[in-house]
Amino acid sequence: MEFGVGYFPTHDGLGPGTIARHAEERGQDALFFAEHTHIPASRQSPWGDGSRQLPRKYWHTYDLFVALTAAAAATTRLRVGSGVCLVVERDPIITAKEVASVDQLSGGRFEFGVGAGWNREEMANHGTDPKTRMALLTERVQAMQAIWTQDEASFQGRFVSFDRIWSWPKPAQQPYPPVLIGGGGPTVLDRVLAWADGWFPQWHDQNLFERIAELRARADRPIEVQVLSVPPDPKALEQLENAGVRRASYWLPSGPWSVVEAALEKWEAAIADLIGR
Repeated sequence: MEFGVGYFPTHDGLGPGTIARHAEERGQDALFFAEHTHIPASRQSPWGDGSRQLPRKYWHTYDLFVALTAAAAATTRLRVGSGVCLVVERDPIITAKEVASVDQLSGGRFEFGVGAGWNREEMANHGTDPKTRMALLTERVQAMQAIWTQDEASFQGRFVSFDRIWSWPKPAQQPYPPVLIGGGGPTVLDRVLAWADGWFPQWHDQNLFERIAELRARADRPIEVQVLSVPPDPKALEQLENAGVRRASYWLPSGPWSVVEAALEKWEAAIADLIGR
């Protein structure tokens, strides 16, 4: 099993290139950046269980693909990815070019975590109807897959439609970077099986291990599972390893190196405990 870290790359914390260098130097396999274009001040959509205040890092992040480019440029081995890209808030033609550009510039080290998000006001500000967000997510990713794999791409859907476009560069990875669907909703496994390369749930998603087993039973092709928000606990890592999870990743706090390093050391200690067994 591989190991990674997640991070909200904020303008007032450790920079994306710096955190990427530290992650690579200390032996992590991957680094994932979170994305939010903004947070509506109304704060109607509950976060988590609704009892906690939303951390300010959610509305202080750099642009996702700018941060990923900085991380890729600062490293040579580390996988860099989105954890997750809010595709329902993005133009698919532009996003397809951004994904392909980062994958090319990183030498094929990009992993494309995608999701619809939880903040309904945020997506509504981008013109997305929360009621149809999952269908929109599907079409936008499938349209991007067409752009990445066709010299002259076309796509016709309910939400996305274009005829015969040219768009380069194509991704370095063939046919395109791994597409990992985040989320733990009731229909997420259907989407993973239909058009993704893997599932990208959170540790705290309900019935995680039962649903991993369900995914394996239903799949007729290799589908990877990566898990975010994993606690720095060797017992949790052991459970994931036994379930055949490809990579476990831990969210680091945003802030200066002194704050990040302390959390990273806890994660490293849990990994060392697992490996040493």
